[in-house]
Amino acid sequence: MGRNRSALFMTCVGLAALATLAACNGGDSATAGATLAARDVVTETADSAAEPPGFPAIEKSAEQWREALPADRYRVLFEEDTERPFSSPLNDEKRKGTFVCAACNLALFESGAKFNSGTGWPSFYQPITGRTASKKDYRLLYPRTEYHCARCGGHQGHVFNDGPPPTGQRWCNNGLALRFVPDGEPLPELVQ
Repeated sequence: MGRNRSALFMTCVGLAALATLAACNGGDSATAGATLAARDVVTETADSAAEPPGFPAIEKSAEQWREALPADRYRVLFEEDTERPFSSPLNDEKRKGTFVCAACNLALFESGAKFNSGTGWPSFYQPITGRTASKKDYRLLYPRTEYHCARCGGHQGHVFNDGPPPTGQRWCNNGLALRFVPDGEPLPELVQ
């Protein structure tokens, strides 16, 4: 009886992981498993620098970040939560400008690299060089590449190899982890 219950539990966990994978990848659960190997293997990029040039890392405690940020942004940036798909107004942002980290204001993406991936999260084909760092993430039971702001460590999203040219990558970002600054407006000062 115990082994049957354990097998049933593992089957349910596997199905839940496939459903979550399908949602994140913009597909359906029937094709999620088949596309896993082809779509979600990402090689390490040159953007895995520990500290962006000219921008020393900022160190704050979890409590300091919790006090400085709204609760929903804190959960995404420092607890690696994920916002609901299609919930961010940044999905529809089409103006020229710069997307900055919502925690420390470091510029992470230029609007020219943004594209509509259909996944429900703001997506880019490349970050600004040296502004992100990455690590392997096993939260869905298979390895993904998580990326974060190289200055404050704030979680941004995951990168996949199913994006458009010229990189073929999709930097799938939580909208709550970014703020948009239109061209012509000064970038905000970096948080100290």
